Amino acid sequence: MNPILEVRHLSISFLQYESGFRRRMLTVIRDLSLTVLPGEIVAVVGSSGSGKSLLAHGILGLLPYNASMQGSILYDGTPLDPARAARLRGKEISLVPQGVNYLDPLMTVGAQLRKGERGAEIKKRCREVLARYGLKEETQSLYPFELSGGMARRVLISSAVLQSPRLILADEPTPGLDAQSAGRILGHFREMAKGGAGVLFITHDLDLALTVSNRVVVLYAGETVEEASASDFASGKLRHPYTQALWKALPCGEFTAVSGAQPYPGEIEQGCLFAPRCPHCRAQCTSGEIPYHPAGNGWVRCLLSPQEEE
Repeated sequence: MNPILEVRHLSISFLQYESGFRRRMLTVIRDLSLTVLPGEIVAVVGSSGSGKSLLAHGILGLLPYNASMQGSILYDGTPLDPARAARLRGKEISLVPQGVNYLDPLMTVGAQLRKGERGAEIKKRCREVLARYGLKEETQSLYPFELSGGMARRVLISSAVLQSPRLILADEPTPGLDAQSAGRILGHFREMAKGGAGVLFITHDLDLALTVSNRVVVLYAGETVEEASASDFASGKLRHPYTQALWKALPCGEFTAVSGAQPYPGEIEQGCLFAPRCPHCRAQCTSGEIPYHPAGNGWVRCLLSPQEEE
């Protein structure tokens, strides 16, 4: 089966001015790779500042003018350059954004859902998609300031799935929602995946990701450190120390925390970015590039041997 989305060795840097006219390139994402197959949900998990939302914007061609991107992004096996991404946005590729301020404050909900389309068919689809997320038909006549936070988030999700996209980028789609509403939304993502769509579910909540995803890609300071199946977490087959630390920080791991903090972009120039916090760190971890290589049924960026990983 060919992937809907392939991200290969993606790096995103920003041109910044320092004192005077001095400039530098600050790399925020480096050597990030992942795939999304038709019919699956791939979760991208990482703490704040790890590059999760930036990844979505890079895929959609929405990076700011001072950004530079290396690597490749393929959609249906064809390069997804900014021009092609612009044609597909809101149609075959949809974003469920993190912030509710993506709604236009000067337009009613109905007008934003219809996006200029007219006729009985689009009105019917709007009613159906709003009802799917527990919103009444009267919601279409409301402006964003008249919506609660939870309603606004459900409107954003309704807008994203209205055109039955093939690829959904869901960037923290459930904050502010009660457990029942969040479960309903994740259930609809699963239904869309069963219909052949691919879902890239971006979240900081590992526990939530494991309830719905097929695979989990773990980011740390802008790098992919591990890709594992959801079943690897329950079976304890995690290979990277950071992924293991995330798992142990959950209630099932008795909230065991690891000392230290994620480095800022550019703070560590070479070696493993997790090395200062890693209990298994050795000299070679802090110099040179750490390869991202296959391990078991996933991938890992670590120098531990298979015996040590066990």
